[in-house]
Amino acid sequence: MMPRLEARAEPSAWMSIASPVIAIGLTLVAGAMLLTALGRDPAEALWVYFVSPFTDAYSRAELVVKAVPLALIGAGLAVSFRANVWNIGAAGQYVAGAMAGGLVALGAPEATGTAWYVLYLAAGAAGGIAWAAIPAFLRTRFNANEILVSLMLTYVAVLLLDWAVRGPWRDPLGFGFPQSRDFTQTFHTPVILEGTRLHAGVLIAVIAAVALTLMMDRTLRGFELRVIGAAPRAGAFAGFSQTGAVWFALLVSGGLAGLAGAIEVSATVHQLQPDISAGYGFVAIIAAFLGRLNPAGALFGALILAVSYIGGENAQILLKLPKNVTGIFQGMLLFFLLGCDTLIRYRIVWGRRLAP
Repeated sequence: MMPRLEARAEPSAWMSIASPVIAIGLTLVAGAMLLTALGRDPAEALWVYFVSPFTDAYSRAELVVKAVPLALIGAGLAVSFRANVWNIGAAGQYVAGAMAGGLVALGAPEATGTAWYVLYLAAGAAGGIAWAAIPAFLRTRFNANEILVSLMLTYVAVLLLDWAVRGPWRDPLGFGFPQSRDFTQTFHTPVILEGTRLHAGVLIAVIAAVALTLMMDRTLRGFELRVIGAAPRAGAFAGFSQTGAVWFALLVSGGLAGLAGAIEVSATVHQLQPDISAGYGFVAIIAAFLGRLNPAGALFGALILAVSYIGGENAQILLKLPKNVTGIFQGMLLFFLLGCDTLIRYRIVWGRRLAP
């Protein structure tokens, strides 16, 4: 007998809410088994990985710093996924936004005043929008799959950045390292907590997430996106534009990814480097699903995943664990989350179901 999935008549609303918590618990159990197999004490390793990031004020501030780009990208992806538009190329839009912002910062080294920083952020968002417009155009004009197009464009953006910092944008005083000149103070994101790297980007992330949540819940545009995402034929019957939904979802998610790239560069490294992305564009997909595809919920998902980043760094230092363990934990979390969501909506049936 072969198992098959059968839709449940009434999926549990409570289980849907509890799904992220269950997935986190299963990830901890599976992680303990993995750490034991690696020859580490699982209790000590889990403490280092998931508790140590909260032990001092600086580490807690670093958690929020790590969460900012994840929250911005995750909020945009939540909107896109709710509209059934699968933007998997946020990592490329993040890089495009960082490059567009960097073009302003590097092109105006003598600039002063807040207006220039606002222009820098606007350029970052515009860069992400422009990069997301490519899969939007190809999807609506030629019915190209936005998953493949947006994903492939990620590698184009990364290679373009690598070429720029090794070529025309390379710092002449950088001893040959692939990096741009440092941004001037005008283009640094302001720090809001002295003695840490906690910056004003956290305020932008919260405002963006709340604004998108209100848009999705309280406006006609949000209702249109939700209807088209859940029932495209019903949306078409109601007169809603599938083409408009694709453009809106991709441009919003791309713009926020580009904004995240600009903020992250100006807040942490203050220059363009080949490895500025840190995988945020892909990890933010998990943040969106942890937040139940709610932009405000993506804030919660971003904090959880920020713990995996900081905890992974601590585990490398204290336990000599490989860096890839962080990616394994993130992958397990996504696997268990999608598995829980599937079993909430479907049940496993063995063999052919007999007629009553």
